[in-house]
Amino acid sequence: MRLIVCVDRDDDIGRKTGLHGPIIGRTAVLEAASQLGTADPEDTDTNALFGGLRLYDELRENEEDVEVVALTGSAKVGVVSDRLIAEQLDQVLKERPAEAAYFVSDGAEDEYLLPILASRIRIDGVRRVVVRQAPGLESTYYTVTRALKDPKLRAKTVLPFALVLIVLGLAAAAGQLVWGFIALVLLIGVYLIFWTFDIDEAIIDSVTSASADIRQGAIAFGFGLFAIGVIGAGFLEGYNGYLPTAPNNLDRLLHFFLAAIIWWLVGGMIWETGRAIRRYVAKGHIPRSYPIAILSIVSLGFVSYGITYLVEYIEGLQLGSTLPLILGAIAGGLATLVFAGFLTQYLKNRTAALAAAAVES
Repeated sequence: MRLIVCVDRDDDIGRKTGLHGPIIGRTAVLEAASQLGTADPEDTDTNALFGGLRLYDELRENEEDVEVVALTGSAKVGVVSDRLIAEQLDQVLKERPAEAAYFVSDGAEDEYLLPILASRIRIDGVRRVVVRQAPGLESTYYTVTRALKDPKLRAKTVLPFALVLIVLGLAAAAGQLVWGFIALVLLIGVYLIFWTFDIDEAIIDSVTSASADIRQGAIAFGFGLFAIGVIGAGFLEGYNGYLPTAPNNLDRLLHFFLAAIIWWLVGGMIWETGRAIRRYVAKGHIPRSYPIAILSIVSLGFVSYGITYLVEYIEGLQLGSTLPLILGAIAGGLATLVFAGFLTQYLKNRTAALAAAAVES
């Protein structure tokens, strides 16, 4: 049997109709397409679903054994959505064992999933369903306008442009265009970092998690606030250690790090401890990642101190540290980090072995 796989990577189906994947069978997929088309007639995923149904009918006319399914991801397009789609495909293959599949998409974004799907089933073909648009300026304007109403696209394009205008406007009003351009360059750099590593989504997740913690007893939220306060105290302590009388800027910067690092490490440990306590209260056991996280923080502390003192040693600043002690700190930190890696792998293997034993029994 072959599958016809329609993919909605950003879960328009779920957000607009309340239906969630996997959606299996011609009747169920047709119902999903009808509901999505009714909820938003301009959504291209509707065309992809109908394209999958048409391909299904064509193959059935040729007496091929096929089944059509629709997989839905998440509004958080990326790792989260791709994992959900992979899990749904695994579920479909358990219920409908198939030897190959046809992939139906409405654009290039969904086709990023091809390697994930191909790792689970052979892909015999790809059909892209593209909506034909009338030519002319009016059609182009309409298409761009509708695209900018997409919250995801708007956040990635309109927001940076708005920030550029705000920064330049404030700088011009203050008569400091030079500083405005400097601030603009820094702002663009920060935005690119956020965009590259999806830090904005991590911040949103943290705020959502903090809100849930407050409603459920504020255990991790309290520890999180305490950790942020300790990290802030580290910056303050580093500022106090930023000796104005030091011979050069490098020496002052190294004093800053030496004074602040220990506070940052303690803040990280408090943060992880709060998460571990929340997990213990919710599920009755400390997460296996907690000791690994603590070991990693300790190893980063050793390495950070070692590198800082090494720079001082190389520059001849000599704050009382010796080369063997410096190299020992770095080696100890790296050894702790390697041990944490081995411990992680050991715990994973142990969990897998226990799961396999439970299945066999």
